[in-house]
Parts: sequence; structure tokens; C-alpha cells
Amino acid sequence: MDEQVCCPLFDPKPWERTIVTFDHQRFAKVKVRTLNFMPLNFGSVMKKAQAQINAAGAKVVDNIALSNHVSKWTMEVLIAVDKEVPDMQMSALAGKFLSNVYEGPFKDTGIWCKHFEQFAKEEAFTFSTWYMWYTTCPKCAKKYGKNYVVILGH
Repeated sequence: MDEQVCCPLFDPKPWERTIVTFDHQRFAKVKVRTLNFMPLNFGSVMKKAQAQINAAGAKVVDNIALSNHVSKWTMEVLIAVDKEVPDMQMSALAGKFLSNVYEGPFKDTGIWCKHFEQFAKEEAFTFSTWYMWYTTCPKCAKKYGKNYVVILGH
């Protein structure tokens, strides 16, 4: 029997080595506890957030959920939504973001980050904040055979 997938198949092409522009895109913001940058309660936080988004009649835009590792102990996740979601902290992003896609196990995150910094330098792109977009959950990544992660620098 075929396993269920909860994450849509990700097409990396539009996000590879490019500039992405957000025009005041709405995001619902949630916090995830981490230990040395490793998420502890990511799944439960995302399930609760999805339930709140659904209850508000909102939709997640293109499955985008940007993670900002603000410290060893906290990660903020910005979930792109098509309208305001009551009882959730809301934020908006606007401007140009340098984007690149990486594929492989999460243990390679440090390598990806160094590559992204070099890529930004080559493109003469200076950023103050960067986000990691884990495009699929671990189960779906295993099902699809690819674990794509997008890094965006703002």
C-alpha cells in the first residue's frame, strides 16, 4: 500500500540561484523550542498552527514556512498565509531575497550555509537575515527521495 504524503512535491527550479521578491507577503509567526539549533517541538507547533490557519479559513501560500534560527534555543517559523489569522502573531515580508536550493541530509546544513554565504558574496548580495525553508517533512522527503532545503537571504 502507498504511504500517505502530507507535503506537496517541491519543484526546486524557481528557487535556484535567483532573487525572489516578496511584496508585503503575510506570514503567521510561531516559535519552536530548539536545543543547539535542533528543533524539539517542530511537528506539534506546526500542527497547531495549521489547525489555527484552517479554522480562520486561511490557506498556506505555496507551502512556504521560513525558519529563522534566532538562537540556540529558539526558532521562529513564518508561515505564508493568504489572509490574517486571528490569535496568531502576524508579520509581513517585503523586498528582495537571494535564494538557493540545497538537497541532502540535514547534517549538511553547515556546508549549505557556507556555500550560501559564498554565493551571496559572488552575487554582491548583502543580507541581514536569512531563512531556511524545509520544503517537506522527513516522512515526505523519504517518500519522494529528496530532502530539499531553500536558503533565503534578506
